[in-house]
Amino acid sequence: MVPIKVACAQFAPQKANLSANLDRIAETVIQAAEEGVQVVVFPETSTSGYFLEGGVLEASLSGEALRDAIGERVAGKISNEVDAVVGFYENRNGDLYNSAAYLTFGAEKSNLVHVYRKFFLATYGVFDEERFVTRGHDVAVFDTRFGRVGILICEDVWHGVLPTLCAVRGAQVLFVPAASPARGFGGPDIGNHDRYRRLFLAISEEHGIFCVNAQLTGFEGGKGFIGGSMVTDPLGSVVAEGPLGEEYLLVADLDMDLVGIARAQTPLINDLQSCWQDVRNLISTTEF
Repeated sequence: MVPIKVACAQFAPQKANLSANLDRIAETVIQAAEEGVQVVVFPETSTSGYFLEGGVLEASLSGEALRDAIGERVAGKISNEVDAVVGFYENRNGDLYNSAAYLTFGAEKSNLVHVYRKFFLATYGVFDEERFVTRGHDVAVFDTRFGRVGILICEDVWHGVLPTLCAVRGAQVLFVPAASPARGFGGPDIGNHDRYRRLFLAISEEHGIFCVNAQLTGFEGGKGFIGGSMVTDPLGSVVAEGPLGEEYLLVADLDMDLVGIARAQTPLINDLQSCWQDVRNLISTTEF
């Protein structure tokens, strides 16, 4: 199987400046296409910045408007088709979401394949998402020209149930846009960045799946986003990792044969699928 070339666009958007950020996203899509990248992943809220609070409405747009805005900017400037996962604040019939769109761009047309809406909204510490956006209710696992993939956003991967559901539904690659302010400075590493590394390695190894994570970077209101985007493989290894605290285009090849190899060596996902009805029964009888 031919490897898939992916890129994580570690990105520092201008706060609430949709036009400027869309320009830069389009420039990155064009650059990625020139470098033979097939899928480029942008961070959570890359079109606007994360900490907008009451400004979310003004900086939101529909998935179709996002497709058209980027598509118009790349039209005639790419010869090879390239897919993109773009984090943005979505306005869907007046409801606001923290979303990520899977888009395809070609020489003549663009397409909106899927939109995922963040399930677990961070509302603690410096986070206050539930005040400004609505929680999504679906898991995004869908077919692409590269196979079956899933999308989760930032805190979604901190809850093990959602990556598990994505894997059970057939995802072989999990795209994870994120925006994570640096915190936890008591050791040699930034605490939340170290936690992300451990999370992605565990998710990949347990489920025989690739994780492709693009992190926001830059500063908003005195809060610095970590960067450190990473790609992990189904054998539980880090394929590539970006630098901390700076913009960077991280490129990596996904050897999709590793999915089958990993799942044959450690058939945990097969075991889970075989007893899924019993797991559902356990969930239905569990009370909080």
